[in-house]
Amino acid sequence: MTALNPDFWQNHFEQNHTPWDRGATSPQLMSWLETQMLQTCRVGIPGCGQGWEVATLAARGFQVVGIDYTAAAVKIAREKLSSQGLNAEIIQADVLEYQPQTPFDAVYEQTCLCALSPDCWLRYASQLQRWIRPGGALYLVFMQIERAGARKGLVQGPPFHCDINAMHALFNSTYWTWPEENPVKIDHPQGWSELAIRLRRKPDPVSSLET
Repeated sequence: MTALNPDFWQNHFEQNHTPWDRGATSPQLMSWLETQMLQTCRVGIPGCGQGWEVATLAARGFQVVGIDYTAAAVKIAREKLSSQGLNAEIIQADVLEYQPQTPFDAVYEQTCLCALSPDCWLRYASQLQRWIRPGGALYLVFMQIERAGARKGLVQGPPFHCDINAMHALFNSTYWTWPEENPVKIDHPQGWSELAIRLRRKPDPVSSLET
């Protein structure tokens, strides 16, 4: 899935070393739900980890598909759903290869992008564009974790810093409509922060060969 060692994430979950995990559903997702910016629909959650957000959405009647590369994370997420009597689909798959049978109305992206090597970001952004139906929405939470090495030209992570200028280039206006308001800043328990924003998936551009 990334340029990282294939056992990297498995070891983290097995050793219960998951500092990015809040131990609860993201407050930003709760805000989107409470303000009805995210309403009941078919939603995908790439890099779903222990499944906090999967369980929250499933409990509210969403048709949820959680995707994670790591067997240990998938096991934990499935057990969480089972213990709460909730129904959702948890798939062990590489997000760079996975394709849903039916497009999603929405995707909630919080921890997957910042966990992927930046070498994979363009491919991942293309995947998200394919996953979501035209008119659907992409709910993004961009990790902000600037490191000292960045000033020397080093790429450090995970989690990797998601610079907002790079995010505009990655999710550009060919396929996405950005809102006029600024992203919402959310503090993270680890001393990091996140920027949250909702993008709207545009219809596919019409090829000049079709006109």
